[in-house]
Amino acid sequence: MESIKDKVAIVGMGCCRFGENWDQGGDDMMIEAAYESYADAGIDPKQIQAAWLGTVSAHWIGMAGLPLAEALKLHGIPVSRVEAYCATGHEALRHASMAVASGMYDVVLALGFEKLKDTGFPGLGVGRGMHPVLEVRRTSPASFALAATRYFYHYSLSLEEGKRTLAKISVKNHKNGALSPKAHLRREVTIEQVLNAPIIASPLGLFDCCGNSDGSAAAILVRADMARQFRADPVYIKGLGQAQMAMMPHFQPGYHWTGFDATTFAAKQAYDQAGIKDPRKEISLAEVHDCFTITELLNYEDLGLSPRGKAKQDIDAGTFELNGALPVNSDGGLKSFGHPVGASGLRMTYEVYKQLQGKAQLPQRQLKDPRLGLAHTLGGHPSISCVVVCGKDKG
Repeated sequence: MESIKDKVAIVGMGCCRFGENWDQGGDDMMIEAAYESYADAGIDPKQIQAAWLGTVSAHWIGMAGLPLAEALKLHGIPVSRVEAYCATGHEALRHASMAVASGMYDVVLALGFEKLKDTGFPGLGVGRGMHPVLEVRRTSPASFALAATRYFYHYSLSLEEGKRTLAKISVKNHKNGALSPKAHLRREVTIEQVLNAPIIASPLGLFDCCGNSDGSAAAILVRADMARQFRADPVYIKGLGQAQMAMMPHFQPGYHWTGFDATTFAAKQAYDQAGIKDPRKEISLAEVHDCFTITELLNYEDLGLSPRGKAKQDIDAGTFELNGALPVNSDGGLKSFGHPVGASGLRMTYEVYKQLQGKAQLPQRQLKDPRLGLAHTLGGHPSISCVVVCGKDKG
């Protein structure tokens, strides 16, 4: 398989503030993110040769790339829409990267957005059946709660031990999010607040679940050999992985419930391309899909950042905190930003991009000399994952 390593560079990124953006439509957020990315790259919008839009909202289904083309006046060039559940933003980035690596285009745009707050989408379910009461289907918190329960059982954690371990993830992410100017939720919480919060689906409480937000993020990608024409500190794509597993993995016989195979396969693809042998030692920071605290814990192990069954020890040791050996979700993650589905993957990449450049918004957020960063999304039932590895140096 051909590797994408060092063939594509990110030279500009933009991200609007995530939140209940009642005063902004989807167009407004797309424009804000795109024009920040234009300014960051120092380019004119007319230099964009092709664009990819990532969004999952039903409102936009059947409209192809027109929402982006209309908002940014990208008329007369190819504009495509992609969708891959919660991995949608990364899928836009992946398609744009492959188009540049192929030699088809020199300068392209990848943008993800979602306007969830206006849809009334509650975040608790994934559809209802014909009967309004008797045929209520599963909810996302309930599905991930089952994963938490199984993980606790499989690795011999008591309910109290397990919940306290997950609470530490929530506390970490809220602490990081409080320092992130573009985060939706910017307030620290204590372990006691997390443990005493209302239960959503046992053992997951309110602070174990990410919220719904509006948001948009964008990236300008160019051929790697052109990158320094745009800026002195481009960020290079080192590896891209995407994998899909069974449509309903937790309904498959023998499903283990202690991880997500799509993440493991996507990570292997990205690591192989990037030449990473030991991600725990080689990755400087990671942005992982923390739709729930248990998801982040399982991601540690699926991505090879913790040995199987050992995530609790790393959490207790502070390994993934902002000043730890391997910071995870240094911007606060989905827990602080919420999850405007099509935007999340590019928002995660925005954080990696800024950290690698040494340009985190506040000095106390900036990591010390990061070299390689990872961004990961997990979506579907959950059945699809994307992993992106970026580096500050061209090999």
